Amino acid sequence: MTEERITITPHLWFDREAREAAERYCSLFPDGHIRSVTTLRDTPSGDCDVVSFSLAGQPFMAISAGPLFRFNPSVSFIVNHDPSRDGEARAHLDALWDALADGGLVRMPLDAYPFSPRYGWVEDRYGVNWQLILSDPEGEPRPSIVPALLFTGEVTGKAEEAGAFYRSVFPGSRPGRLLRWPAGMEPEREGTVMYSDFRLGETWFAAMDSAEDHGFGFNEAISFVVPCASQEEIDRYWAALSAVPEAEACGWCKDRYGLSWQIAPAAMDAMMACGDQAKIDRLTQAFLPMKKLDLAALQAAFEGEGAPVRPDLG
Repeated sequence: MTEERITITPHLWFDREAREAAERYCSLFPDGHIRSVTTLRDTPSGDCDVVSFSLAGQPFMAISAGPLFRFNPSVSFIVNHDPSRDGEARAHLDALWDALADGGLVRMPLDAYPFSPRYGWVEDRYGVNWQLILSDPEGEPRPSIVPALLFTGEVTGKAEEAGAFYRSVFPGSRPGRLLRWPAGMEPEREGTVMYSDFRLGETWFAAMDSAEDHGFGFNEAISFVVPCASQEEIDRYWAALSAVPEAEACGWCKDRYGLSWQIAPAAMDAMMACGDQAKIDRLTQAFLPMKKLDLAALQAAFEGEGAPVRPDLG
C-alpha cells in the first residue's frame, strides 16, 4: 500500500518558556492558535509542558524540558510575505520584524538585498531564528513558513547531498530551487549550495551551505516530528534516519548530518491531547525507556492494558 504524504512538524525545546513562547507566536502570526497543552509528569526533566500550535498553517510543537539545549541559527524559519497573496505584505513583514526583534538579536538587518527588496534575519527573545522575506510574486508559491537548515562546520558542503537523501526517505518528495555559491565568495566554497529548497512529503524545507566558522551546528533544540500511521512506518523511517545510536531515546534519533528527528505514531497527538492525566502518565512512563517507539505497547499503556514491549524496540 502506498504511504500518504506526511506533514512534518518542527519541535522546539525550551527551558521553561514553551507555553509563553507559543502564545506570543500565536499572537504575532496569521492563523496562530494553540491546539493543545499537555503536562508530562515525572520525566528526567521533571514535569514538562508540551504545547501543540499552528502558525500560518504550519504545525509546531514545543516543550519546556530544562536548559539542556540552546537554539542556534543552524535551524531557522523563513517567513514568506508574498505580495501576490497579501496586498499589505511589506507592512505585515515590517510589523512582524519589529515584534520578533523586540528583546532579540538582529543577525542581518532588515533591508534590500540582491535576492529580495525586503529581507532580514532575527533571533527572537527566546533564541529562535527567523528569516523574514518579501517573496517574488512571479516565483513558484511557497508556504508562509519554511524550516531552513544551515549546513556548516563538519557538514559544510553536504546540503545538496542531504536534500537528495531526505527526498529518498519521504514519499511524495520533490526538489525545488538550487542556487550555488559562485567563485570569489570566500570562505564559501564554489559550487556548494547558496540556497536550495525541496518538499519532503507535504512540508517544504530550505537548505544552505556555509563554510564560515560559525561555531554552531544542529542539536536537539529543534527537531522534526515524523508522524507514522503504523509500526511498519516507524520501523522504516527509523532505519533510514537513525545514524547515531547513542542519540536514540524516546523516539528521538539523529541522522548522518546531525539533524534530530522524532519518529512517532500519528496517534500520539490525540493521546497526548486527551485530557485524561492518568492515561497521559501511563503513556509517558511507557515511552521514556524506549528508543524506537513501540506503537502497540504505547496504545496498551494508554488504555491501561498490559502488553510486552517488542525486544527489538527496547
